[in-house]
Amino acid sequence: MRRREFITLLGGAAAWSVAARGQQAGKLPTIGFLGANTASASFQRQWTDAFVQRLRELGWVESRDVAILYRWGDERSERSTEILAEFVRLNVDVIVTHSTPLVLAAKQATPAIPIVFSSAADPVGNGLVASLARPGGNVTGLSNQTVDLAGKRLELLREVVPRLGRLAILASTIGNPAAALELNQVQGAAKTLGLEAVTLEIRRGEDIAAALQSLQGRADALYVVFAPALTANPMRINTLALGARLPTVYAIRESVEAGGLMSYGPSTSDSFRRAGDFVDKILRGAKPANIPVEQPTKFELVVNLTAAKALGLDVPPSLLARADEVIE
Repeated sequence: MRRREFITLLGGAAAWSVAARGQQAGKLPTIGFLGANTASASFQRQWTDAFVQRLRELGWVESRDVAILYRWGDERSERSTEILAEFVRLNVDVIVTHSTPLVLAAKQATPAIPIVFSSAADPVGNGLVASLARPGGNVTGLSNQTVDLAGKRLELLREVVPRLGRLAILASTIGNPAAALELNQVQGAAKTLGLEAVTLEIRRGEDIAAALQSLQGRADALYVVFAPALTANPMRINTLALGARLPTVYAIRESVEAGGLMSYGPSTSDSFRRAGDFVDKILRGAKPANIPVEQPTKFELVVNLTAAKALGLDVPPSLLARADEVIE
């Protein structure tokens, strides 16, 4: 069992329950759940299940104590905007979502309905909250610190690929300030390490194949920036990368489980699980403005030895010893 820890800064117990008010009115409290990708994505189901399981542990059984409206953005900003407008029209009790663009869109959609994000980068810098300790508005949740770890991922990648000289960076930054910031961090780290970097910018998952095929032997490894369009297509990226003999590094373990070489970052499933605690607080009367944003203190290093073998790479024993999980 892998240990996962988060700094817990949640405020005190609430005075009375929204659930009680809802039941008195003959209506269950309602959660509007907006996923960035599609309902069929295996990782999205895994994340959603973690959230629902935590709610159940806290006494919120779906359809008995709480109603959950599941909606999926399908990687399209216009679709997500429509869904958020629907949530506002239905006056849900709390909106749960993830990824910086969706959280920004949710905040723009409503200044009143509580919003919980399971994952967002630099919540203060991106204008989601006034401060981590006192968010001050209707938004709170969990910071993923993905941007801060960009340089560390590159260092880990170079341990596995010691002759790394040319780095390809796959990014999708349109409308995503967090992805743009991570891209800048990777480019800066690559320059510091003396690497030649080429950036491949896409808009949709359909653009991935053409982007990677355009490399034509111009890179020794591939860094994949954390963004919905890329998170949703790990199999496509990994298949193409393997064909091009490119080791890959990601922010989340799910992309390594889908055939990538390695990842370094907080557990996304745990973040969704912790989002359940935030929702519990809010449904019992707490205000998002007074619920501090949490930051991860434990980061997972996941290495896929099967992918390493297919690429002809020998992973150093020192790195394997530090890994939280090794996929064989």
